[in-house]
Amino acid sequence: MKPIPDHGEKTYKGSGKLKGKVALITGADSGIGRAVAIAYAREGADILISYLNEDEDAKDTARLVEEAGQKVVVAPGDIKSEDHCNALVERAVTELGGIHILVNNAAFQRTYATIADITAEEWDETFRTNIYAAFYLSKAAIPHMKPGSAIINTTSIQSRQPSSHLLAYASTKGAISNFTAGLAEMVAESGIRVNAVAPGPIWTPLIPSTMPSEKSETFGKQTLLGRAGQPAELAGAYVLLASEDGSYMTGAVIPVTGGEIMI
Repeated sequence: MKPIPDHGEKTYKGSGKLKGKVALITGADSGIGRAVAIAYAREGADILISYLNEDEDAKDTARLVEEAGQKVVVAPGDIKSEDHCNALVERAVTELGGIHILVNNAAFQRTYATIADITAEEWDETFRTNIYAAFYLSKAAIPHMKPGSAIINTTSIQSRQPSSHLLAYASTKGAISNFTAGLAEMVAESGIRVNAVAPGPIWTPLIPSTMPSEKSETFGKQTLLGRAGQPAELAGAYVLLASEDGSYMTGAVIPVTGGEIMI
């Protein structure tokens, strides 16, 4: 990618906010997930890196976790499968000693000009990756979570301002926001907090790989800040929601949008 995304490799400095915690992060090999993994590790958390098949990216993220002095488990596989999601949680529990933070971040998107171009198979893949997996993983993780644990879902500005060319993706992001609110109410008595982060235009591999070059070249220019955000610029929101700093927050959506309005 040009320019190379900033995941906080050289800039994020931790202060022990997640010491002793275990985090399972989907899509942690690159993009936002990689930035969150780096930040969490530097805040003292051990990390399970869930990813599809980008082995070299995942190994590089794992190296950064280990350099921060934390344990890491690298777990490839398809989160559209409930069995795989169950196995991810079991690996976190058995190999890292528990699960305190679940970050449902992995996503699938493609752009289409008309609804006629979207196949039923594509629609199904988008929903199974973006929202079914969050359901599967949350269902598997919650029985292992103690009071003070946190589930953090990645929604999007698209949940409030859907773009027609991202019809399937935007629809799943609206579902994720509603899932976040409903699940927060469902598990509140257990002391588990459920929140979401809504990124705006963030410069991740998903953008040049799924958008026409002319759109990716102007990506983020419409924001008040006039540019796309970097993955590292989201890390603080995920740390807030996972740590005691966010202890009175549940059912919330934090917009990190460069000024794209979500109210």
